[in-house]
Amino acid sequence: MSMYTTISDGIKDAMRSKDRERLAALRDIKSKLMLEATKTGADGDDIPDATVMAILNKLYKQRTETAALYAEQGRGDLEAEENAQAAVIAEFLPKQLTESEIESEVQAIIAETGASSMADMGKVMGMASSRMAGKADGKLIASFVKTALSNS
Repeated sequence: MSMYTTISDGIKDAMRSKDRERLAALRDIKSKLMLEATKTGADGDDIPDATVMAILNKLYKQRTETAALYAEQGRGDLEAEENAQAAVIAEFLPKQLTESEIESEVQAIIAETGASSMADMGKVMGMASSRMAGKADGKLIASFVKTALSNS
């Protein structure tokens, strides 16, 4: 079953259970997926799961950043709404790597590629980004790569 179908089924379940927050989050996800489908001329079920994951990651990041902004502004009501929607989106994402797991993966990639200086950062980032796609934030990966290569 495709991710698109899973999300569509989740919308039906949320409507049956009258879960408004979950329904709003899932409808937002589906609307973004339908926009992607129209861009590519595909049917919803034809959207590759990798594309769905990229969209989900983007939406999750937007929700968490917006929630942090609302927290800074003292808007607890809006912060709670954004966090609730981020939690729904997170259910569809793979388990995120811990900082120690990211660091060990970066070290393994550096050892594999034989990278020894900041000049090799692009090569290391390319491999790290593809291996940890959807499982870690790119900025966090980059910070570990920079630290590791600058200490080499």
